[in-house]
Amino acid sequence: MSKKPFGVLMAEDVSHDIIATQRAWKKSHILNPLYIVKDGEECLDFLHQRGKYCDPESAPRPAILLLDIKMPKMDGLAVLKHIREDEELRRLPVIMLTSSKAEEDRLKSYDLGVNAYIVKPVGFENLSAAIRTINLFWELVELPGGHHEFK
Repeated sequence: MSKKPFGVLMAEDVSHDIIATQRAWKKSHILNPLYIVKDGEECLDFLHQRGKYCDPESAPRPAILLLDIKMPKMDGLAVLKHIREDEELRRLPVIMLTSSKAEEDRLKSYDLGVNAYIVKPVGFENLSAAIRTINLFWELVELPGGHHEFK
């Protein structure tokens, strides 16, 4: 694609899922930088560039958020609610990438304005295929503001 790479933030607390996603990212030769946070509070700190993420160079505003539901300190649904209520963040595309198959979680996510709800595929090859598809889709989509820098 000819578009400039865009940052992706992943909020995930399970080390195995983080490592598998990073491997899939590398295997798929995805040029978009992937940033990782491990709980809901850390996710909001990154998005608001506060605390250990106050340096915009190390915590640039992502163009997309991959968000898990079940995380410590603050779950993904609470993070999503905060994002959609925040004037600066509300247009951030959010993909719920979770192991939860619960209809209640899926419906609540969409009620709160998630852009997509994806149940994490089982197995590395399936995860890699899902990561490639997610990346390709968002490379084709015009992100808020008509560019690949979330503002």
